[in-house]
Amino acid sequence: MKRRTILIDGRWTEARSRRSIVIRSPATLEVLGAVADCGREDVDAAVAAARRAQRAWWRTPGVEKGKLLREVGARLRRNEAALARLLALESGKPRCEAADCIDWVAACFEYYAEIGRSSWGLSLPPVAKHQVNFTIKEPYGVVAAIAPFNFPLLLMAWKVAPALAAGNTVVCKPPHQNPLSSLLMAGCYDLLPPGAVNVVTGGPATGGLLVGHPQVDLIAFTGSTAVGRRIAARAGRDLKKVNLELGGIDPFIVFPDADLEVAVRGVAWARLLNAGQVCTSSKRIILIEPRASEFTARLVEHVKTLRVGDPMKPGTDIGPLISAEAALKVERQVAKAVAQGAKLLLGGRRLKLKGLRGHFFAPTILSGVRHGSLATREEIFGPVLALTTTQDADAAIRMADDSAYGLGACIYTKSLETAMRAMEDIKAGTFWINDPLTDNDAGPFGGMRHSGIGRELGVEGLDAFREPKHVHLDYVMEAKSYWYPYQDRI
Repeated sequence: MKRRTILIDGRWTEARSRRSIVIRSPATLEVLGAVADCGREDVDAAVAAARRAQRAWWRTPGVEKGKLLREVGARLRRNEAALARLLALESGKPRCEAADCIDWVAACFEYYAEIGRSSWGLSLPPVAKHQVNFTIKEPYGVVAAIAPFNFPLLLMAWKVAPALAAGNTVVCKPPHQNPLSSLLMAGCYDLLPPGAVNVVTGGPATGGLLVGHPQVDLIAFTGSTAVGRRIAARAGRDLKKVNLELGGIDPFIVFPDADLEVAVRGVAWARLLNAGQVCTSSKRIILIEPRASEFTARLVEHVKTLRVGDPMKPGTDIGPLISAEAALKVERQVAKAVAQGAKLLLGGRRLKLKGLRGHFFAPTILSGVRHGSLATREEIFGPVLALTTTQDADAAIRMADDSAYGLGACIYTKSLETAMRAMEDIKAGTFWINDPLTDNDAGPFGGMRHSGIGRELGVEGLDAFREPKHVHLDYVMEAKSYWYPYQDRI
């Protein structure tokens, strides 16, 4: 594939824009390739192709759509090794995490291949004789799908698979930091009708062209709350529909009855996965006396054993951050947290590793983090565990719920009563009990409060890409007694 190639109308074509973006490994800084920084002509061509293809794709029988989506999933599995390798190279994920991502991507297409066949509408009880009422769910039309750098393939699949199953066509914009694996994944779409899925590359300006395009009907975006607000405001001017999965500062409560051997490892993984660059990672760890000190000591010892290094080498636990800017921001946030009273127990600095020039940051543990300080109010997108201690379970639950966000929440406890009380009182789109961050394609994913609008995955994720139409049918054509004139009515 040529370096400036994009996918439009089923064909790989050279972008019209002359601007390029160089893609580097965040671990070694070596150049991996370059992609086009697409402009208006490229976006217009992609949207036009999607618009031309949409009605025919919508009319394609559900069984045929399902067959094609299943085959996309099969192709992804056959190409897992190449996809995982390129994803690890350009994102900095450990290679085993990248391989897991490809499996999840394929599973998403397989899931929507099945439920797309069986979910179309409802039959309703009529209000009078010889009437039939039912609903059908129709696609919006052309969907702009914009994915972030942390899970570029998975979070794109969560948009593309249900959008296609619902009868929409799609224009994808991969993240500008690591779009190469997205282009490789797009090769698995070549069995679909031309124009069903189109891919343009570029930075924020390219995304802005998609958001503002008059022929785009729905915008599906994953990213920061700040950018999500701007997209929602822009879409609101045209009354476009949006599906936004945004930021989070998720809590993780370790109740005193938790098995600390399990809890320490689970909390570390839930926070440090993908170097802490996960929207649902547990950014506020809430501990309850009298076991907070023991948990903290065990956590420090466990995190010390984790290996930071080349994501392409076996045994690496934590790779680099995505960019130098990201590493600098995390470093400044940690410094500010310490200035606000947190105690630095481990890490807190960028790392220079032998043979690697990338953006590595040491796994960091902060204790004594005051509720309401920066580390509990501002998302730190890096490998930073912020520990807050409180005296009892009720205070911990109140503290966990005290947030402008509501993406996810985790707890460890052996008490069903405690678990259910916490579940009821903490506002979060996903609530994990004793099994942090596990996704289920059949369960809806998304945020409450400032963490987003709409849902991905599940039937709810399919409904995010379609709107209901009520059909009222009277199979006897007759005049109604309540029509004009009113002179005979009292």
